[in-house]
Amino acid sequence: MKKAIIIMTFITFLLGIILLVSYIKADASQTTIANKLIRFHVIANSDIPEDQALKLKVKDEVLAYVYPKLKDSKSLDESRKILEENTGVIKEIAKKVIKEKGYNYSVDVTLSHENFPVKSYGNITLPEGNYEAYRIIIGSGEGKNWWCVMFPPLCFTDITRGEVAYKETENEMKKVLNEKEYEIVNNNWENKNSENKLIFKFKIVETIKKFIE
Repeated sequence: MKKAIIIMTFITFLLGIILLVSYIKADASQTTIANKLIRFHVIANSDIPEDQALKLKVKDEVLAYVYPKLKDSKSLDESRKILEENTGVIKEIAKKVIKEKGYNYSVDVTLSHENFPVKSYGNITLPEGNYEAYRIIIGSGEGKNWWCVMFPPLCFTDITRGEVAYKETENEMKKVLNEKEYEIVNNNWENKNSENKLIFKFKIVETIKKFIE
């Protein structure tokens, strides 16, 4: 009995070490990936259908404006500078759309670092963590958000099609991520189970992180 307890204790300790190492590696990978991206989020006032539809209209008009400015950006710094220089205009575009639709919601536009849960966009799944994000917050900002990646310019591979362009998304991500980093975020959209497996893996890391903290 005593021997069995010792063995079980050793196995538990070993598993703990393995999980801790996995967490440290995953956290380091997330930080490296996050440092190469700018996310774009449009957050609705609420989840009622009208507010969600308004969110999408704001998104469409803003992307139509920034598309020619950002689509050929070669670096994160260049994209950040363009966004900062155009924030005033972008805010006015959002306010104009809201007013035209008969609402008087306020608009807040920010470029900041925020914490996000695991999120999938087409064949890309980003792990939970802190990312630089350009956010348009409509009204109280309590509704669901629409999101994409603004650098590399994944948002702009989609607007000409009206849907997520998988091959273009893959090509754009490979321009800024190395092979190992891309393997981490690639959920292989042709395999229906792969995205769920990737999300499950990230969720385990999230749980370990919360336990440690």
